[in-house]
Amino acid sequence: MLVVALACAAGCASTAKRPASDRQFVFERDSFAYANELLWEYEPDPVTGKMNTRPRDPEPAYHHYCFVMARAARQFFDFAEFRPDQPKAEAAVYRKRIREVIGRDPRSDPADRPPIVIPGYANLREFSREHEALLKDLCGGKWESYVQRGHWRMIFPFGDGHQAATVERLQRELDRGIVPVIHVVRFPQLTINHAVVVYRADAGSDGVQFHCYDPNDPEQPCTITFRTRDQRFDMPANDYFIGGHVDVYEVYRNCWY
Repeated sequence: MLVVALACAAGCASTAKRPASDRQFVFERDSFAYANELLWEYEPDPVTGKMNTRPRDPEPAYHHYCFVMARAARQFFDFAEFRPDQPKAEAAVYRKRIREVIGRDPRSDPADRPPIVIPGYANLREFSREHEALLKDLCGGKWESYVQRGHWRMIFPFGDGHQAATVERLQRELDRGIVPVIHVVRFPQLTINHAVVVYRADAGSDGVQFHCYDPNDPEQPCTITFRTRDQRFDMPANDYFIGGHVDVYEVYRNCWY
């Protein structure tokens, strides 16, 4: 038992340390061209302030993959090298390269191994536009969104200190070229239970605005703002969330998350 505990501790320590990088995540380049589709249609009630839902008909084929897509975007950013100067390859080559990218631990140091070359394309956005079906097939199953190892954390309270510390950690990682994946939640309500990729932070006098890639929306970034006065995060209304306070913590960062 002691050996297992020590191994876990060592794993946590090693995966938490990543070198600085000058690479920048660009939404139009480093995100997927397709969406994690919404299973429900959402309509805000102006009287109650709540969100009414009804099932979409027909049911979308690709839904509940937000954690899978956020993690995969991080993995392609960290581990893939797109080479538009090389000729396009056969589907079997891309299948193998995608498996290699997804097979790498998102918590690991990208500098430990050489990048996986994706020939014939300039970036993930371009690649996913032409190989959507292949990526959907290989990036992971929706069950991986349900059983992500960090889900245990959302059942515990998120105090002001925790959320302020989260802001500081996210800013430090972004300064080093790391793009964190965060779990955005309101537990036990679960009016939002979602994963996004943070790629930029703009600090102001009243807080920090985090710019994120939302797998639900390939057309535009989303923002999540930490309000210094309230010591909490807020997310604006969108197609699936009525807007307001959210709790945030980082996942895919060590052996516990």
